[in-house]
Amino acid sequence: MRAVWYDRQGPAGEVLTYGELPTPSPGPGEVLVRLATSGVNPSDWKSRSGRGRPMAFPRVIPHSDGAGHVEAVGEGVPRQRIGQRVWIWNGQWKRPFGTAAEYIALPSEQAVPLPEHTGFAEGACLGIPALTALHAVLTDGGVTGQRVLVTGGAGSVGHYAIQFARLLGAAQVIATVSGEAKAAHAMAAGADHAVNYRSEDVADRVLALTGGQGVDRVVEVDVTGNAPLLPRLMAPGGVCAAYGANGAEAAVNFGAAILRGIALRFFIVYELSPAQRATALGALTPWLERGLLRHAVAAHAPLADCAAAQDAVEKGAYIGNLVLDC
Repeated sequence: MRAVWYDRQGPAGEVLTYGELPTPSPGPGEVLVRLATSGVNPSDWKSRSGRGRPMAFPRVIPHSDGAGHVEAVGEGVPRQRIGQRVWIWNGQWKRPFGTAAEYIALPSEQAVPLPEHTGFAEGACLGIPALTALHAVLTDGGVTGQRVLVTGGAGSVGHYAIQFARLLGAAQVIATVSGEAKAAHAMAAGADHAVNYRSEDVADRVLALTGGQGVDRVVEVDVTGNAPLLPRLMAPGGVCAAYGANGAEAAVNFGAAILRGIALRFFIVYELSPAQRATALGALTPWLERGLLRHAVAAHAPLADCAAAQDAVEKGAYIGNLVLDC
């Protein structure tokens, strides 16, 4: 099969190889998926570059997200799954071989049925961006009737989080952005307001938009940069669901935070419990079936251009998701 891999960490153009590798076979409880697409996420270039952790395997095929058809099944998996359209989650989490290839063999439950009218490109955006966004708004009782702030509202996660908050009955959705194009993108997803964090005082603006009450839920992309603002802009008892940080530490004013009783909920989408993932999938699948979601596929690239694609994601070259065609 054609695939992209690396045997050492470093710059994409130096360590990623495009070539032929043996096609895997499904083991017991596994399915073999013929991939049509592979989603590129920030965690992919961070892992390849060596940022955060060393390589766990001698050779890695990157990327955890993708979509395609089930081509074969292993022992214990119903043969009726053969031919099924599916999307992938955790393709390369704690496993050496991910979705930047023509085929992937992985546990059957990690290949989720993809509704007929949802394209494979859109399916490659669900594993990390959509499930991260969905857990962030579902956790700790959900957001029904609440005021929600989505930081980085034009990002892949933020774009879904705005939509999910709306679908789950949020009373108000505010997004932070860094420019006019991103503001338009967030507003098109359903945000009531877009706050430019480069030109506005975010906490003051959020308080003004909420009548001085603050927000009940923050979906946080950079808790390192934004933690100092939380006690100012959150309502008493509010929850910040933090899935990202641009540094190793985050500082919160303890006195201000304890007086408002705010909570920080840290999570990583790869480590959702089976119950948490089932809850997320139980909400996501019907929305996909009903065509209720807007997917932001910004660009396509061939599998052979994986290095350039990872560099583009690292540089933030697109508003939306970049998808490789396998």
